[in-house]
Amino acid sequence: MGLVAQQTIAEALVRAHSDLAQRLGVDEQEITEGSVEQVEFPDAALGAPIEDEMSAQVITPGWRIHLKANGKTYEYRANARQLRLFNFNGENYAQKAHKI
Repeated sequence: MGLVAQQTIAEALVRAHSDLAQRLGVDEQEITEGSVEQVEFPDAALGAPIEDEMSAQVITPGWRIHLKANGKTYEYRANARQLRLFNFNGENYAQKAHKI
């Protein structure tokens, strides 16, 4: 894995930790990293579209990130362009990357 990919994953992890802490109302230190795996998603929405969103139906490389907090596991999906929280309370949430 190249340096750019490592930096992208590191940035996605920081953003995912921060986002989850804010959503749960906990300190970031209470969130632990479960796993990070490289995957190919079935579409440009990383297999996690938000309501009424249309996305290109193309294989899209990225990462599946599992974080743990309060005895539960939460799944984020990321690539260089976006970070998505998958199936949080029955819904998906998306953020654009700060830099593309």
